[in-house]
Amino acid sequence: MKSFSESYKAAGVDITAGYAAVELMKQHVARTMTPGAIGGLGGFGGLFELDMTGLTHPVLVSGTDGVGTKLKIAFLMDKHDTVGIDCVAMCVNDVITCGAKPLVFLDYIACGKNYPEKIASIVAGVAEGCVQAGAALVGGETAEMPGFYPEQEYDLAGFTVGVVEKSKIIDNTKMQAGDAVIALPSSGVHSNGFSLVRKIFNVEYADIWQHYDELSGTLGETLLTPTKIYVKPVLALMEQVDVRAVSHITGGGFYENIPRALAAGCVAKLEKKSLRMPPIFPLLQKVGKIPERDMFNTFNMGVGMAVVVPGDRADESVRILKEAGEDAYILGEIAKGAEKGVELC
Repeated sequence: MKSFSESYKAAGVDITAGYAAVELMKQHVARTMTPGAIGGLGGFGGLFELDMTGLTHPVLVSGTDGVGTKLKIAFLMDKHDTVGIDCVAMCVNDVITCGAKPLVFLDYIACGKNYPEKIASIVAGVAEGCVQAGAALVGGETAEMPGFYPEQEYDLAGFTVGVVEKSKIIDNTKMQAGDAVIALPSSGVHSNGFSLVRKIFNVEYADIWQHYDELSGTLGETLLTPTKIYVKPVLALMEQVDVRAVSHITGGGFYENIPRALAAGCVAKLEKKSLRMPPIFPLLQKVGKIPERDMFNTFNMGVGMAVVVPGDRADESVRILKEAGEDAYILGEIAKGAEKGVELC
């Protein structure tokens, strides 16, 4: 007998819609399967067999995050196949900062009403993010919560688990004055600062399809550009260069995130003239009349990730990153300071 409850459906939860969503998403999940993934969807837990080859003292590293109010842009545009990339990116970009390779990912979708095609579209984005990160999507949860969320809205979060050899954990202990800071360009606003973005453009009441001369697409298309995933290029760099530190530039911008990766007594001196800033950032500053300090303390300003390497290997590091598909460039250097922080020169 198939599972079905007329009473539950009358209360707003159609469990058959959940089954339909699972069937639709299976093709997307299949794209993410890596050799360690065991089983498929439908179990109570996601299984993964850890390959210990080359590992003598493995350390598991976990990270969790969501997409935040960027989802409001997806609702307004009725486009749901990219926010899953953001969800994966916010998690895997965090764990790569200490040198961990992401192994698995799980998502959580809470919605007011389960529209199977919409849920499958969200998961398609999650799967694409997992493919880019080399992680297996081994499970997830879709919670239909009528009366808690509006019918057309949802929230999306997830978490990842990665692994790193203990002796190769990146912990900034080798950082010293003269090290180089390399910028990995962002694809745009990524998935941070959207409460301010939405206020600046008044997006709930403005034309999300509006064109600005500064932008190549509409406002909505530009804002919905998914967060870039840096896992594979950064791992390629770590295999060849003694990386001193990695900073994922998320909410809080330069002033909050870069110091988190600095050693005591170190200052990151960054050249503003070297920044390669997507046009959305000057537009945000102009329309919102935002002070420069607040821009750098809220947004990534075109730098999705900052990597610190020995100064004499800076050019080599840029070359390796370029060969891995990242248009990286030298943004500044590490100097001695009374306390760790960021100086924009």
